[in-house]
Amino acid sequence: MNAKAKSKLPANKRVIADIGGTNARFALLTSNKFIQNEKVLAVGDYPDFASAYKDYLQQVNNPQVLEAAIAIANPIDGDRIKMTNHDWDFSIEQTRQHLSLDSLVFKNDFEALALSIPHLAREDCHQIGSGEIKQDAPIGILGPGTGLGVAGLIFSGEEWLPLAGEGGHVSLSPTTQRESQILETCWKEFQHVSAERLISGSGLQRLYLAICELDQVDPKPDLTPKDISQYALDQTDKQCEETLKVFCGLLGVVAGNLALTLGAKGGIYIGGGIIPKLGSYFDNSLFRERFESKGRFKDYLKEIPVFVIKSEHPALVGISQVFD
Repeated sequence: MNAKAKSKLPANKRVIADIGGTNARFALLTSNKFIQNEKVLAVGDYPDFASAYKDYLQQVNNPQVLEAAIAIANPIDGDRIKMTNHDWDFSIEQTRQHLSLDSLVFKNDFEALALSIPHLAREDCHQIGSGEIKQDAPIGILGPGTGLGVAGLIFSGEEWLPLAGEGGHVSLSPTTQRESQILETCWKEFQHVSAERLISGSGLQRLYLAICELDQVDPKPDLTPKDISQYALDQTDKQCEETLKVFCGLLGVVAGNLALTLGAKGGIYIGGGIIPKLGSYFDNSLFRERFESKGRFKDYLKEIPVFVIKSEHPALVGISQVFD
């Protein structure tokens, strides 16, 4: 069942949330699976998850909540969560007790995003390039934001099963001489340049600085990822333009690798906070060309559709499936 917004709250409510390295999106989930009272909090404003959770409840008039399900940008392995892209570090069980909850479930954010895919409407997705969905075939999900999330979705014959992983930390391979030069620049700072190091918000900044160094120009000071993207879209800064061009191309390389690894004939879906904001620029970027550029498997990849997720809160829809 799709979770949808509705104005009136029934008596039984649960808290769902999508926690990234920058923002925490909280909402109430009603007993009939409607998402309500959605609010976005800045992760950096709170010392820990419990503080953000309690502040959210206060903002929505402290409803009685006994269950919560949380998507978080982090691997889930046992009771301890130590965030990769933030300094929150806590025990799930101790937090459950502290918040007086009967149950508190955490899942990787892209595992939750994967769970949302079967519940998205056609208008929630925008297709990039050619290809048709093969029914019940594996699906790949990835998306740059604060980090680079990656997941899969496999149909068991009865239900869709998410594959959580840390694919954003695979080694990044250059496919052009310019990309090789960029990686050589980044190797001065990092022994291992993962995909996330360049295909993320901070990755945009890192790409920009590397390109400025290679071009022997002084970078504009304190550019945010949003600034870099906007200069590129406005075509008012040569280095920013190349940064976004390379960024989209590298994402295509990684997405193509994911499609081959999973045999993702069910499609590749792109989420995260960056790509959906690029609009038609992404349609015409190097992404699809690089996605298909796999030598003998070009024709194989040409048949795989790629979709940008336009839905405002897909991870909340996904994490709500925990209560089925």
